[in-house]
Amino acid sequence: MRHVGAGAAGSFATRLRRGELLVGSIVTLAAPEVAEILSTSGLDWLFIDGEHGPIDFLAAQRLLIASRVPCLVRVPEASEAAIKRALDIGAAGVIVPMVNSAAQARAVVSFAKYPPRGVRGVGRVRAQGYGFDFARYMATANDETVVVAQCEHVAAVEAIDAIAAVEGLDAVLVGPYDLSGSMGLLGQVDHPDVLAAIARVAAACERAGRTRAIFTASPEAMKAFVAQGYSLVAVGVDVAALGAAARAIVSTLRG
Repeated sequence: MRHVGAGAAGSFATRLRRGELLVGSIVTLAAPEVAEILSTSGLDWLFIDGEHGPIDFLAAQRLLIASRVPCLVRVPEASEAAIKRALDIGAAGVIVPMVNSAAQARAVVSFAKYPPRGVRGVGRVRAQGYGFDFARYMATANDETVVVAQCEHVAAVEAIDAIAAVEGLDAVLVGPYDLSGSMGLLGQVDHPDVLAAIARVAAACERAGRTRAIFTASPEAMKAFVAQGYSLVAVGVDVAALGAAARAIVSTLRG
């Protein structure tokens, strides 16, 4: 099986690491048709949400099969088993929630990489064509697998320089809503203190040469973060887009 994200412009991992703007959106519905539709819209990648969405690993695999673009799977926890399973089903990489220290970040990287760079276990799985593409996958997986740590707590902001310096970590993704909650400002993602914390993350990533990633609910809100150098961006959520489209129909016809 050809590695997810390979192409004339370079693999997804290569494009991410060189800071190319990669626009994605969050998928929370365990329906392959959703991934198929979104992935033919011009998006560069999909964010498969296995933390908050009702998506188990079998459902995530079906979304990956349906998608026409690389997918990053957000695992439910920073565990070896969760990270291994997300990669084995063919994700281009993982997004790991609540990484609040450099030690946690090092463990996450280790779980995502095969020996000698990590401790990822080996099985006959979809990622390597159910074994028929085994040699090529094993030779390239450590370089092509994307590892993203979420910075979504004030503790992570305090430790951001050490986190961003961890070898093998590709990107740091800010979760503005959880971050605002940890600061006692739940939902106030535009509060000056929250924005200052986000800017602090951006500065640390720039110093360490790590890709900056973030979620916003709208493309308008994302523009300011792109101007700060955020290049792996997730805009909107499938359920919100569906609901907004339906409400727009009702509003237009009923005034």
